[in-house]
Amino acid sequence: MMLMSEPVETVELLAFTRAVEAKSLSRAAAELGIPRATVGRRLARLEDRLGTRLLRRTSRSLLVTDAGERFYRHARVLLDSIAQAEASVRSTTNTMRGELKVSVPPLGVTPGAEESFYAMAMSFARKHPEVRLQVDVSTKFVDLLRDGYDVALRTTYQVHPGLVARTVERNKYIAVAAPAYLAEHGTPRSVKELRRHSCLTSFARGELSQCAWPAGRGVAHIDGSFSSNDPGLLRDAAVNGLGIALLPRLLVADPLESGRLVQVLAGVVEAEHHVAVVYPESHLLPAHVRAFVDALVEWAPALHHAPRAPAPARGRKTSRRAAEK
Repeated sequence: MMLMSEPVETVELLAFTRAVEAKSLSRAAAELGIPRATVGRRLARLEDRLGTRLLRRTSRSLLVTDAGERFYRHARVLLDSIAQAEASVRSTTNTMRGELKVSVPPLGVTPGAEESFYAMAMSFARKHPEVRLQVDVSTKFVDLLRDGYDVALRTTYQVHPGLVARTVERNKYIAVAAPAYLAEHGTPRSVKELRRHSCLTSFARGELSQCAWPAGRGVAHIDGSFSSNDPGLLRDAAVNGLGIALLPRLLVADPLESGRLVQVLAGVVEAEHHVAVVYPESHLLPAHVRAFVDALVEWAPALHHAPRAPAPARGRKTSRRAAEK
């Protein structure tokens, strides 16, 4: 095999990174607008130049080798630098253009947030018609660098290396339950007692049901009887006496005020919820990416002035278990 006797070409790097991100040669070819065979030839030529296997291809899957993982990280940085260099020249014009892939979670944790975010995104699209905006609303925890996203809105302050996070909103989470539930099952007086209760949980990292809640400097281990990635559903389940839920104070303000919910273990089981704008660390973001980040930061204060969601009707049932009660 040839060991870097010739420099790697940009088209080969592009074919490789797109294949890794798409997890398919066919999808990579479709995204690049070239035949699948051309992608295959470029990958073979790249592996031949490097003298190592980067991808393992089977009839059903495309796997990245350890060497491929290392090479991908460097190749992605190089291609991003090229894109930024192009953007630095194009930014001298008034028209922004390019692809913009955005990941956001369901924003029901703050009443009215989804509507105000949608309005902001549509306003951005009208203002910049040559920016191809893709908004993926999902609980999936995406890897920006690996999955090809430009910006993510995340309900966490944890950031992987190579990314920048700007916190745009904080919201306190509290534990709540219906008086009827507490009358039947008792009110927990300690974190240890919480383990004996039915807890209504969201999903950790968008995939697994929570098994612990923050409690002071530690955690409270819990058993979940009802899980959902929709905070509004968890609120309704709590109102209907299905168990104890850890929810944003803003989301439960109305049922707390009316007495349909009460706070449990105040000052003990609580958490601060962060909404952060996350994007790749770079001295020079493409102009359209920077503009969208700025639009998100400007939009964030609207979270605190959005109208509250309508309170659910008293006695409304959300599941068979609620009906049985």
